[in-house]
Formats: sequence, C-alpha cells, structure tokens
Amino acid sequence: MKIKKRNLLGVCLVMGALVTGCGGKKSTIIELKGSDTILNVSQGIAEKYMKTHPNTKIAVTGGGSGVGISALLNKTTDIAMASRSMKGKEYDQAKKENLNIKEIVLAYDGITVIVNNDNPIKEIDSKELGEIFRGEITNWKDVGGNDSPIVVLSRDSSSGTHEFFKEHIIREGKKNSMEYGPKTLYAPSNQAIKQEVKSNGNAIGYIGMGYMDTTVHSLAVDGITPSVKNVSNKSYPIARAVYWYVPTASDKETEINELVDFATSKDGQEIVKKEGFIPKGL
Repeated sequence: MKIKKRNLLGVCLVMGALVTGCGGKKSTIIELKGSDTILNVSQGIAEKYMKTHPNTKIAVTGGGSGVGISALLNKTTDIAMASRSMKGKEYDQAKKENLNIKEIVLAYDGITVIVNNDNPIKEIDSKELGEIFRGEITNWKDVGGNDSPIVVLSRDSSSGTHEFFKEHIIREGKKNSMEYGPKTLYAPSNQAIKQEVKSNGNAIGYIGMGYMDTTVHSLAVDGITPSVKNVSNKSYPIARAVYWYVPTASDKETEINELVDFATSKDGQEIVKKEGFIPKGL
C-alpha cells in the first residue's frame, strides 16, 4: 500500500518536532518566548527563515517581555523577545546561573498613544499624558476635549511596554515610585487595547506602532507624531529599541546565531519594515 505524499509530509513534520527530520537529518528546535509587541514580526522572521532552513523548526510564543526573560534565565527558552532592556537584577540572576547573555537590537519602535476616532483631541504633551495615566487628570475637558471621564488602558505588568511607558511617561524619566492610577484597566495585548479604544469613545491607551491602523487615532506627543522618520531620528519622545536576548553558549549556539544573523540581515529587516517597525539601518 502506497502512502500518499501529503501524509508522508505530515510524518516529516511530526518527526521534525521530535528532533529528527526525514532523510535522517537531525532537526533543531529553537524556541522564542516573550514580548507580544514583537510577536508578529518574530513569527514572520521565523517563517521566512524556515523556508530556507528545513532542518530548523522555530516555535514563537508570547506572554510578555518579563515572561520571556524569566524563561531565558530558567533555561526554558532559547531566545527571549523583549520590548524593554534587561534589568540589572536580571543580569545578576543570569550571572548566578552561569549564563552569558547577548543583547540583539532587532528593530526600533514608537509607543503610539491612541484614542477613539471620534475623540477631538489630536495631540497631548508628555506631562499631561503622565498625569492622565497616574489618574491625576480624569476628564477629557481638562486637556481640551469633551466633558467626559477618561478611561485609561495599559498593558499588564508582564509587558515590557508597560515598564517602558511607566519609566518614561508616568515617572517622567526620574527615579521615583509613581505608578499607574488606581482606575487603570489592564489588557494582555496590543490588539486588546486597540479593540477597546476602537469601541470606547472615552478610552486612551498605547500600542506598538506596528499595530497601528485606521480603526483608532494616534496622538502627537509634545507636538511630534509617531512616524518612521521621527522614531528613526529619535525626536519622538516615546521611541525605543526592541530586542532579542540570546545566550552566548548553548548546544544550539550555531543555529541560534544563524537565525540572529538572518533577523538582522537585509532580508530580515525587510520583514521588520513590513510589520510596521523601524529597521536598524534607518
């Protein structure tokens, strides 16, 4: 009895997941975990890479930057995706685990502040933005809008975007203990925030610029729009790098380095651009 070709392919894929590819060639599974902000772009890079590297299988999952970095430190992922820099205490933990970790800048991003399309506000300054997200300004009329309560949306605490926004907007780049306001609503993803802002005329939130579309309106911050040009020249006040963190020594070191080389190559950075982020070369 002959096995249909498509069934044989299915066997190959299953066997690939078990680390042995068809034809007896050993397959390598590389796991990426972390930032939801760069989940889509990392998946795009992985899919393109696997087309030309059939013996490498790549699994990409989200959960937030903190989740990815913790997994890297616990040696349960090969690459941590992060939309914030690793913290000093995380590097200290890595040292205790005898892990040497390399920081790879994958792309640049502008955290985009969004409101409902019917909101008349078109721009805001970073001081007012901090006051809104700390719960000190609670009505749109106080920043030139309608007499309506402000509904504040943030990413949850596992998100690197949550941390970056807190450091640079809520805490105004200073060392203090200021936090998100008590009525802040927390969402697990960029998409969840965008959907709520789309349906709620009083909402304000923030997303990675790669998730921006016409269903919501972006605000200029300090008079500067979150554009490719303004993020590239660092004039936009909430611009940042996004990262892959990789161990410098592992049993998959060669395969991981080859994937990193592709991600930072011209072809990889074209995917970065397609997904709405700023390539490293700009």
